[in-house]
Amino acid sequence: MKRPVGAEKKRVKRSSGSSSSAARDSGSDAPPKKKGVKKDVFQLFAEKVRDNKGLESRWAVMEQARVEYFRGKDFVSFVKNHPECKEILEEDKDLDTEDIANVLLEKNLLVRCDRVTKTLRPGKKKLSTWPAHLEIFREDQAFSETDAFFAWTFEKRHPLWQTLLSFFWPVLTLAICLFPVYPHRCKLIVLYSCAGILLMILSLLFVRAVAFGAMWILLGKRVWFFPNILAEEATLKELFRFWPKKDEEEPPKWTSRLFYTVVAVVVVMLLRRHAPDEAARARYQRRMSNIIDDVLEWSPKLALSGLMENQPPVNITEAANNSSDAAGPDHTEEAELDETQAEEEAEDWTNSDIKT
Repeated sequence: MKRPVGAEKKRVKRSSGSSSSAARDSGSDAPPKKKGVKKDVFQLFAEKVRDNKGLESRWAVMEQARVEYFRGKDFVSFVKNHPECKEILEEDKDLDTEDIANVLLEKNLLVRCDRVTKTLRPGKKKLSTWPAHLEIFREDQAFSETDAFFAWTFEKRHPLWQTLLSFFWPVLTLAICLFPVYPHRCKLIVLYSCAGILLMILSLLFVRAVAFGAMWILLGKRVWFFPNILAEEATLKELFRFWPKKDEEEPPKWTSRLFYTVVAVVVVMLLRRHAPDEAARARYQRRMSNIIDDVLEWSPKLALSGLMENQPPVNITEAANNSSDAAGPDHTEEAELDETQAEEEAEDWTNSDIKT
């Protein structure tokens, strides 16, 4: 039995409409295809750990590049004392410290390093705690606590104050170049402020050196107060740390201490013998004060007036000769008569002065 053609067409249309509605419903329920790229949690963990000051780190040279590195045992103690940092790892927050470090090594966020100098230097009891030169560890790149160093491989994010400071340096350079045109009061403030800071730094270094020399000669101890005051890489807290580090070297011999004692006494005696007298000190002080006054009192007006004063003087006789040559013989005769009259008047004045 044959079915009518119209019924089949209606059935096809109905089925196609139902399929399109189902597709719309499924499309509305399906999640969007485009998703934001989620950053690796271990990358976030590494950045947070590196920015934290609780993990002690240093800078060293590794393959002609400066790297920031830390010790394995310091990393273990840091993770133990700062469990909140592991919350960034979300599902992997229950991993052990060694497993976390190994994942960081696999993701090339860390690289294991080794010290370049592995032999003791003369007079040293043990190797340096923080070596200044490193090399990549040639064996397995795995985490270890014992005498293992790990360097960060990613670039550290610069804080906002460093960005602002990079824009401030050109302004400061321009301000230094424009110092001669400052008002007199501003010059005095800048001069005495810089002189005071410089005097404070030199006094601190001198007292520090004297204390070290006295401790070394009398007690045989190497004691450096403010040990990081001349460090190239140090935080503000480490820079002004007062108490010195523990002396790990062997005590000096008594012969070397006696030798440097004699040298110090001889230097002090020579300085006292050849010290300048009062007249020389007054002369030096006057000369320095004159230099400072010249710097403080300089101004563009004085520079312009100085240029006008330093112009070569005009030779009157040459100018007169040139003008007479240009004027003709009559004017030259008149000029010669004027010169003779002026000479006679000058002689009369001198004779009258001698008589009086």
